[in-house]
Formats: sequence, structure tokens, C-alpha cells
Amino acid sequence: MSDQGGKRTLKLQVMLNDDEIKAIDDWRFDHRLPSRAAAIRELLSRGLQGKEFGNPEDSKPSGAFGVTTPPDEVG
Repeated sequence: MSDQGGKRTLKLQVMLNDDEIKAIDDWRFDHRLPSRAAAIRELLSRGLQGKEFGNPEDSKPSGAFGVTTPPDEVG
């Protein structure tokens, strides 16, 4: 996937636990991506293009959404 937005100048801070980082790093190594940032960008791109899941409930707090918890188990 190509970067169509030009030079990256914005940073995004996301807090993750050890299991979530491990899941991302394992995925990165399995797919031979050059960095954790590249893996996260690729996962975001795939997620934004995906149609597998419905819309998340808007009444849930930010902390209820995790990397390793399937969306139907969030709660």
C-alpha cells in the first residue's frame, strides 16, 4: 500500500499493554515489515478498508477497545 498523504509530520500516541504490543510485533515479524510503525500503519489501512465488523457501540469508553479483544467481545 502506498503513502498518498505525503511527508509524515504528525505523531499519534496510543497506550498499549504488553499483550497488545506482542500481538503487533508478532504480526509484524510474520509479515516481514521493517518496523513496528509500518506494521501499525498497515494494520490501520487494512482495518479502515475492512467491512467484516459493524459499527462499534458509541456508549463504550475508550479503554474498552483493545487490540487483542475481538470487537464482539468488547464490553
